[in-house]
Amino acid sequence: MRSCVHIYCGDGKGKTTASIGLAVRAAGCGKKVLITRFLKTDYSGEVEGLKSIKGITVTPCEKSFGFFSKMTDQQKLEAKAYYSELLETTLQKAADQDYDMLVMDEIMAVCNFGLVDEERVCLFLANRPEKLEVVLTGRDPSERLISMADYVSEIRKIKHPYDQGIMARKGIEY
Repeated sequence: MRSCVHIYCGDGKGKTTASIGLAVRAAGCGKKVLITRFLKTDYSGEVEGLKSIKGITVTPCEKSFGFFSKMTDQQKLEAKAYYSELLETTLQKAADQDYDMLVMDEIMAVCNFGLVDEERVCLFLANRPEKLEVVLTGRDPSERLISMADYVSEIRKIKHPYDQGIMARKGIEY
C-alpha cells in the first residue's frame, strides 16, 4: 500500500498536537516513528512523553535561535546552517533506518524563512521510501508542498487566549 504525505497547517493551535497524535497511533500499532522538531527545543511537555513510547524516536533539537523576526543576520546564517544539517540528518535517518513514519514539526516555517531549502524537502517527498508516511506541520505551506500532499488539514484560529494577553502555559501550549 502506498504511503501518504500529511500537512497540518493554519494559524490555529493544534498542528503539533495532531501530528503527535498520529505518531502515537502509529507507534501503538507497532510502527517505527521518527519525529524532528524545527524551531523548538526539547523544552516542551510532549518530548519526555514521546521518548517513553516504544517505537518513537525524537531527534534532539539542541539549539534555539529565538524568534526569526528578532534574529540578527549572523544568527540567521547560524540557524540556516544548523537547521539545514538537522534536515539532512533527519532525511538520511528516515531513509536508511527503516522508519514507517516521519514527522517534521514546523518544517513549513523553516522553509518559509529560508532556513532550509524547500526544494530539498520536495525532492525527498518525491523519492521517499515507499512505506514512509510523512507528516509536515506549520503555517503557510507552499502550493508545491500542498500539491505533493495527500492530506491537507487547516487548523484555523477562531479565538486564542494569547489575544487577551495570556501567555503560553506549560503543559497546555508547550
